[in-house]
Amino acid sequence: MNHDTPLSPLPLRHLTDARCRVLTAPQLREHGVLPAETTERCRPGGPWQQILPGVYLLHPGPPTSEERLHAVLLYARHRAPTVPRQGGGQPDAPAAMITGLAALALHGFTTAPPLLALDRIEVLVARTRRLRSTGFARIVRAVEMPVPLDVTGVPTAPVPRALADAVAELTDAFSVRRLLTEAVRGGHCETAALVRELGRARLLTRPHVVDAVDTLMAEGRALAEQRLYAMVHNHGLPDPLWNVDLRLPGGPHLGGVDAYWPEHSVALEIDTRAPRPDEDPLHAPYDHKREHLERLGITVVRCLPRALRDAPGQQATVVRTALMAAVDREPSAYVVVLPR
Repeated sequence: MNHDTPLSPLPLRHLTDARCRVLTAPQLREHGVLPAETTERCRPGGPWQQILPGVYLLHPGPPTSEERLHAVLLYARHRAPTVPRQGGGQPDAPAAMITGLAALALHGFTTAPPLLALDRIEVLVARTRRLRSTGFARIVRAVEMPVPLDVTGVPTAPVPRALADAVAELTDAFSVRRLLTEAVRGGHCETAALVRELGRARLLTRPHVVDAVDTLMAEGRALAEQRLYAMVHNHGLPDPLWNVDLRLPGGPHLGGVDAYWPEHSVALEIDTRAPRPDEDPLHAPYDHKREHLERLGITVVRCLPRALRDAPGQQATVVRTALMAAVDREPSAYVVVLPR
């Protein structure tokens, strides 16, 4: 008796959707298909084909984009079981997820090539897994697996991680700049999160990536400023002085702010910084400026780009509260306001 044969084989005739048309050798055994029969069906001109080691396509002809995605995940999964997530007490990390350009295509990036145009599909697995890139499956390793997003039923890396993995393989500055710009302009992710991920991947030493990041930072700030203008006008806040420098009379430059209400001594600054891993946030230049202004009696509202995007009404309430509180404060020091 062959112990690989299940007692009650599952029929293959019900396999109709794309996921079921791609199976591993163990899955085929569950359906009562022995290795010898699999080999026979995969002979030249046969009805099946092996498209990755241990992964079979149950029809002739090229696989669809969905079948290729599923095949790559199956290849990584049946050789890479789930592993505990770092930190303890968390759910098990996923065995594999799509990343790189394929993930960006799934996320809807128009600047990423379509799935069928990709020669290889990148799949993210834990660093400890013993897997090799083969065929159209390219293995990418992670020290700590991120939480995947379900995109049309496919476990997909978050945009910052997918972008970092894509950029790592790109040498064309124009392509890198287009991807990063779409990420920010399209609202796929925050600038700081993306730059942080590029830093983790040690990509900020590459000149073409640094040039693209400069463009990215400018795009992020311009978009945040547009959302700030909309927030002020849509929520009935008084018009501030926009983009001004503050200076003590005959004294030092205090710094620039994105909006300033002189009658209330309230300043607002959009914080688009990309934190550096070695930076002490308590001694960052932004915080020095804020502390200096507040010692002069000027209230500083810190505004994150994601707050302007996701909760402009809540951010407007914060600003309105600061403006209303001005009547209960001591008058601020006189400052000179100059256009920036």
